[in-house]
Amino acid sequence: MARAQNDPPNFKDSKRLLYLSLLIFALFAVLVAQFYQIQIVDGERWTKEADRQHYFIVKEPFRRGVFISNTAVKKGHSEAPQSLAIDVQKFHLYADPVAIPPEHLLVVARRVSAILDLKAPEQLLLKRQLQKKTRSRKLAMWLDRESRDAITQWWLPYARKNKIPRNALFFLNDYQRSYPFGKLLGQVLHTIQSTKDEVTAQALPTGGLELYFNQYLKGKQGRSRLMRSPRNSLETGEVISAPQNGSNIHLTINHCLQAIAEEEVAKGVKKSKAKSGWAVMMDPYTGEILALAQYPFFYLSEYQKFFNDKNLIEHTKVKAITDANEPGSIMKPITLAIALKANEELALRKEKPLFDPLAMIPTSNTHFPGRRKPLADTHPHKFLNMNMALWKSSNVYMARLAEKIVSTFGNDWYRNSLQKSFGFGQKTGIELPSESIGLLPTPGKKHPNGALEWSQATPYSLAMGHNIQVSSLQILRAFAVFANGGFLVEPTLVRKIVRSAPDGSEEVLVDNTKAERKEQFPRVISPAITKAVLKAMKFTTKPGGTARRADILGYTEAGKTGTADKAINGAYSPKHVCSSFVGIVPANNPLFVLVVSMDEPEYGYEPGIGKKHHGGTCAAPVFREIAKNSLEYLGISPDDPYGYPLSDPRYDASKADWLPETRQLQEIYDKWNSSTKH
Repeated sequence: MARAQNDPPNFKDSKRLLYLSLLIFALFAVLVAQFYQIQIVDGERWTKEADRQHYFIVKEPFRRGVFISNTAVKKGHSEAPQSLAIDVQKFHLYADPVAIPPEHLLVVARRVSAILDLKAPEQLLLKRQLQKKTRSRKLAMWLDRESRDAITQWWLPYARKNKIPRNALFFLNDYQRSYPFGKLLGQVLHTIQSTKDEVTAQALPTGGLELYFNQYLKGKQGRSRLMRSPRNSLETGEVISAPQNGSNIHLTINHCLQAIAEEEVAKGVKKSKAKSGWAVMMDPYTGEILALAQYPFFYLSEYQKFFNDKNLIEHTKVKAITDANEPGSIMKPITLAIALKANEELALRKEKPLFDPLAMIPTSNTHFPGRRKPLADTHPHKFLNMNMALWKSSNVYMARLAEKIVSTFGNDWYRNSLQKSFGFGQKTGIELPSESIGLLPTPGKKHPNGALEWSQATPYSLAMGHNIQVSSLQILRAFAVFANGGFLVEPTLVRKIVRSAPDGSEEVLVDNTKAERKEQFPRVISPAITKAVLKAMKFTTKPGGTARRADILGYTEAGKTGTADKAINGAYSPKHVCSSFVGIVPANNPLFVLVVSMDEPEYGYEPGIGKKHHGGTCAAPVFREIAKNSLEYLGISPDDPYGYPLSDPRYDASKADWLPETRQLQEIYDKWNSSTKH
């Protein structure tokens, strides 16, 4: 009975098997649940953790947009594109210190230091970087391809021999700004800082076009995923997103014309012992700036030295647009044009003209209402007409015209003509930061000191280029009106901005070469006025004129000198002047307008030459050389084949451009000014 009451042995085994099966099932269920938790619920987190251990993300650099020279300016001659600023591929050396056994760290430090020829402080810094317990540490920046290859040739055999992961040392690509033409166009281009933004890898411009067009020039980083493995090559990997390069900017400036201008401006500054000098050349029909030179130069590779020195930082500015000075006698053709414009308006009213350009106007009386001191000309003249007044650069004649203008039309009409017809008192809109608006006085408006900007004597000052401040670019724009037949152009440094896609296609973002842009320029004075003033300016470079040294042998030219005292400590200083010459070349068929300024040339008189600091002495010769060399480069044939010196066999006084007219004007001048009875 007792045995029957006990469970049979095979039943007990089955019970144990059941419990074991349930335990195994429970364990399996827990395992499945844990697997579900890891793979499904927390799958993304653990995947990222695994990726962090086995993979790493590399940011792929982009190329910043480049600046391209205007080789199209030379008609009929195809030239290869020339980049004025480019991105050159460089390499940054990184290490994975955790992957390098401690006993090899010192060897790596010594060998890399030797290859890169590092100095003691740099060697110490590299050793410290290798001692960091991290998976990525930057060891050296901006290495060239030769340095990269030298490190790689040593490292790969060494890593293989000592069973170190080959990418425990690795390189990342980057691009460094470079300037194939060195200092050329330095102030206009500017540069970018050597250290980029750590998050976006975007460059930090120092100024100039680099700053103005930064939104176009900058690109966007790409991303690649690489595996941490002794056998994995860092040159291969999965591209997550491709980098987007910046847009390229096609400039209006031609590199050869720029080189010509820079060389001659430098010579001119050194010869005249000026503080600085600059020149701007522009197409008068399109407003395209063909050259913009300045000396002393701004060396872009040494930008830190310039910005850290208060005496050098001045040379990083584009003074032709940032500095506004009194133009002096350069304003006189503008005065003539406004007086002729007044004549036209009076003719529409069927009223008597303001003045007769050919008539004899008395200029011996130099007293004007509102002026404490009488005006004076360099040489006194009894009578002048319009052509003579510009030829001899008469202050008194211009003041008499201004007197007639304001007495007939008023001060506001005069000011509006200066602003609306010639663009003074407003920015040109050039694509550069820090453009000066200048100063055009306003009737009724007061200076901060309480004095009126426009007094009774102001029109007389304006007529000869005083009591007004303008930039060289504003002057150039105004004289383009005479060259193009009466249109006020918009100066520009850009022909096109183009963005290139990875497939090679291009998208034009900005196009200033379209005819529509030129057609929108307003006509501000009549062709008849431009012709009259242009002819008057042709006398300036002929015998008896103020700028004989601006005469371009074999070519025609028209222009005007200017010498203006600068304000030093609140008072005019006759020994500190800004001297200029602006001209139109060729005068008979204008190709460009060119202004040259010498800032604070040496003051004094030189026998046989005259006053060294005058525009006709120090700026005019620079104008002549830039114009002559530029015409030859552009392949422009001489349009005055008899206009050479007396000793030259090609000289012919009867056929040389504007010499017969000059002799005739001289005869009339002598007749008017040799006798006291008229």
